[in-house]
Amino acid sequence: MSNRNPRVVVITGGSKGIGRAVALKFGEEEARIIIVHYDPDESAAKETLNALAEMGVEVESHRIDVSSFEAVGVLFKEIISRFERIDVLVNNAGITRDTLLMRMGEDAWDSVLRVNLKSVFNCTQAVIRSMVKQRGGHIVNISSVVGLIGNLGQSNYAASKAGIMGFSKSIAKEVAGRGITVNTVAPGFVDTEMTAVLSEKVKEAFLQQIPLGRIGKPKDIAEAVYWLCSEGASYITGQIIHVNGGMYM
Repeated sequence: MSNRNPRVVVITGGSKGIGRAVALKFGEEEARIIIVHYDPDESAAKETLNALAEMGVEVESHRIDVSSFEAVGVLFKEIISRFERIDVLVNNAGITRDTLLMRMGEDAWDSVLRVNLKSVFNCTQAVIRSMVKQRGGHIVNISSVVGLIGNLGQSNYAASKAGIMGFSKSIAKEVAGRGITVNTVAPGFVDTEMTAVLSEKVKEAFLQQIPLGRIGKPKDIAEAVYWLCSEGASYITGQIIHVNGGMYM
């Protein structure tokens, strides 16, 4: 049966990995999905678009730099103008530039903070007035277990992910009175393109830290994100949901 009043869902970093899994999960309810990405080419985005189209979902993709306040503002203004609302925002865009602090250049620090943290500010700020006006909406920000426990060679990444947690709690307090929920999902070690580059030795070391004994799947994260945007989670805001197989308790 067709969804006559589909929710409008925007997902950054939505072309692959966790973002793709989130898009496919929302596709099950036939939401109207807008994927935002910044891949060098459109191949991954096209794969996601095709998968959603096969589900009968109305979907579109936009390649923009979410660390650009101006670019984000233009895109979100255009989306709200066409659809008159955004019901769900999932801030998932993220990169790594790993190295020990004593070897880390300024660009490695700045680029990670811009993409991982500033983008969350940019997109949330761009959507918040619309959600306040409609007196409802859900924002889910994707952080990481690394933001809580740290990791060698990832001081920039850990700082950006810890920042997302504090930002989310603050915004949750600001907008709760308007019926808007803001939560954070903190994945552990998940099988994505970002972790695929790690050596088998490093992967095995991570696996030994996971009580459930397996690496997470993007779908594991997507299920948590979707639930936080459901009626069943309407009384939950300002929380950090840990999806890590027991890696952090």
